[in-house]
Amino acid sequence: MAAGERICGEAEIAVALAGLPHWSHVDGALQRRFRTTSFKAALMVATVVGHLREAAWHHPEMLVAFSGVTVRLWTHTARGVTAKDFELAAEIERTVGWRPRGGALTGPLASHAILRDD
Repeated sequence: MAAGERICGEAEIAVALAGLPHWSHVDGALQRRFRTTSFKAALMVATVVGHLREAAWHHPEMLVAFSGVTVRLWTHTARGVTAKDFELAAEIERTVGWRPRGGALTGPLASHAILRDD
């Protein structure tokens, strides 16, 4: 078994999900739906997730729809959720959810937002 491929137990998953409040454990995978403002925004989210998954060499399932992107993570070779999935989920969350926090970068106008707040 490769490093990071020990399957996490239910208690371990629950503890780890406390740090990823938008993610859940559904049907044996970590899952997160990013609600977007348009299909163009959904494609941007999918591209970011695609880059991260390739950089990590870890390949989640993604469903891209007009109103969002659903990401499902599990380690196929281990047949369950492992540390790899939590690490990638955290990086996806940080990168897709990044917003300017002051300084020279202001972020888009509300009419050009990528993610929905609701």
